[in-house]
Amino acid sequence: MQFDSLTFILFFVLVIAGATAIRGWNGRKNLLLLASYLFYSAWSPVFTLLLAGSSLLDWFLARRIAGSTTRSGKRLLLIASLAVNLGVLAVFKYGPFLHGNLADLATGIGVHLPPWRWSLVLPVGISFYTFQSLSYTIDVYRGRIPPLRSARDFCLYVAFFPQLVAGPIVRIETFAPQLEVPRKPTGAAIASGSVWLLWGLFEKIVLADGVFAPVVDAAWGNAAALGATTALVAMLGFSGQIFCDFAGYSCCAIGAARCLGFTIPYNFRNPYAAMGFQDFWRRWHISLSTWLRDYLYVSLGGNRRGALTTARNVMLTMLLGGLWHGAGWNFVLWGGAHGALLIVERVVTGGRGAAAAADSLFSRLAWGVITVLCVILLWVPFRAPDAGSAWQMVSALAGTWSIPAFDGSLAIASFAALLLVQWLVRAYSLDDLIERTQTWVLTLFLAFLLVLIVLSAGDNHAFIYFQF
Repeated sequence: MQFDSLTFILFFVLVIAGATAIRGWNGRKNLLLLASYLFYSAWSPVFTLLLAGSSLLDWFLARRIAGSTTRSGKRLLLIASLAVNLGVLAVFKYGPFLHGNLADLATGIGVHLPPWRWSLVLPVGISFYTFQSLSYTIDVYRGRIPPLRSARDFCLYVAFFPQLVAGPIVRIETFAPQLEVPRKPTGAAIASGSVWLLWGLFEKIVLADGVFAPVVDAAWGNAAALGATTALVAMLGFSGQIFCDFAGYSCCAIGAARCLGFTIPYNFRNPYAAMGFQDFWRRWHISLSTWLRDYLYVSLGGNRRGALTTARNVMLTMLLGGLWHGAGWNFVLWGGAHGALLIVERVVTGGRGAAAAADSLFSRLAWGVITVLCVILLWVPFRAPDAGSAWQMVSALAGTWSIPAFDGSLAIASFAALLLVQWLVRAYSLDDLIERTQTWVLTLFLAFLLVLIVLSAGDNHAFIYFQF
């Protein structure tokens, strides 16, 4: 059940109607939890049991952590939460990858392991809700928050359907206070949420699926025979596709939550207008980058123990961040390359970051160009099915250049427009822009987006981050 499907529209209308009709706050929370599990069960009812089971386990362990009187007891319970959550994630997401690499190493010393025999389907959104649930148990262990008394409320926090399968990764300190105060759909909430939903659907249906996906899929389907122009179109196209696809989902998630009276955090802030790689990761997939910072980078020691240790911590964080995206060496390479760029930036700017260190128009533009070019290039191994096809895509740039076809020209122009818009509104959020726009102008613009969405509706692609 995707945000860009008629099934979801019907489901969402029924949820809003039910939440409006039910007067009691506990009743509305029960409805939202039921709706969230129904939403997730549209992919697989069996994995809904996994979602509920892991949530109840972390709720129970967090209460035991808070009640434990010894440091060792707390640590043991936290290890249990980490082991179960990461163990389940490892089996479903990384089992074949780990087994394959272990088998290759064993073969090198003359040992032959039996092949991986389990045929497991990756539960949609497992990386997102696992990290969300783990942040809770870790925060309880650190003494930052008290445990939730209500198992129902915690399960709703983990399974809240607008952001369940592809984020943003919401922290308990953001969501728990909203569960204490009764909230319901209102006219103002639905109006605000609908703007975010419409913008997200435009990014997904019109741009990601309609403009960028066709040229990207065509190019990667024949990477061995690409010319320079087609390779460039594919690189720019995927850069546009992955942003519009993922940011579109996040906008829809924010909008759906607002319609129901909830607020969840931004996940993107014009990342292609970043000046430097620290700035990029403050703007791209913000909920993941801050999660990795707070629960991995800081736990490793952060920047408190000298330049070499800081560089090590940055690299380990980005390598694991790359691996979070998928079980493949291409994701490790992508994360490692971003880690190396972050380290280089720290050295060049004395740790301040390019956005703070750039003190002239030229330096800001230079850092902006360097950042976006590196980000575009590194999307190649991220998208590539294997190292060979990634090299074919990059090496094709040395081939013959030609005038792109209409769909390629449209993709280039759309990506250029995307870059321009992000630079023009670099310091603003969508809410800021809505507030600054006159009502009649906003109404006409939204009507125009709706027409484009209806005209572009056709072959839907699953949201890219569903696979992560």
